Amino acid sequence: MADTADTRVPTVVVDDVHITYTVNGARTGRGSATSALNRIVSRRQPRGARQVHAVKGVSFAAYKGEAIGLIGSNGSGKSTLLKAIAGLLPPSQGRVHTQGQPSLLGVNAALMSDLTGERNVVLGGLAMGMTREQIRERYQDIVDFSGINEKGDFITLPMRTYSSGMGARLRFSIAAAKSHDVLLIDEALSTGDAKFQRRSKDRIMQLREEAGTVFLVSHSNRSITETCDRAIWLEAGTLRMDGPAKDVVAAYEEFTGPAKPRKK
Repeated sequence: MADTADTRVPTVVVDDVHITYTVNGARTGRGSATSALNRIVSRRQPRGARQVHAVKGVSFAAYKGEAIGLIGSNGSGKSTLLKAIAGLLPPSQGRVHTQGQPSLLGVNAALMSDLTGERNVVLGGLAMGMTREQIRERYQDIVDFSGINEKGDFITLPMRTYSSGMGARLRFSIAAAKSHDVLLIDEALSTGDAKFQRRSKDRIMQLREEAGTVFLVSHSNRSITETCDRAIWLEAGTLRMDGPAKDVVAAYEEFTGPAKPRKK
């Protein structure tokens, strides 16, 4: 029996969240260190700096077992909102409440391009909260899932030799190797071939059953409707619509026009 609104367990509550940040203008070069020091002392904004109000009063609650797609035009605030839920970007107004530890895919900050893929699996696994024993147990599954070695022993090569798609697949595989209270995925399913994308979608379904909530940002409306049961549409930083994924995507496509198929 489906959970009712009274019995569902909330995992994320976004309460009237505003996110504002400063974008600096061009640096002048000569004298820039002195100018920067003067600005610190006088608390003045640098020349050309402007405030960007990226998220504007967004509120919603997410519940255990949900997969929620975030859609919207470029610059609509999707990735910024994910960072706020992950605790990486503090709201300038409002609050984000989470049950458990959110994990933002991928582990880019932890992976190092000069290290081999196998060393990065260990490093990334530790960054995702796994123990060394868990990493040893799941190492081969991570490598197999990523498909890194399907065309050679790439896992033993430095990550700087990988294509962007190979790196993204390895990051997803590391993150997907453990259960998460809240998993935040930003454009991960746009990489890899159709076989990897199918594996990724299947794994997201498993993560929903094993743990809490999955958020997915994707420019592929098809990925949203196939993977998510709910979607949130952000436009210019505001929440435009929140509801069943197919209904929200249909409204978004009516607003923007349906996405054109990519040329092969």
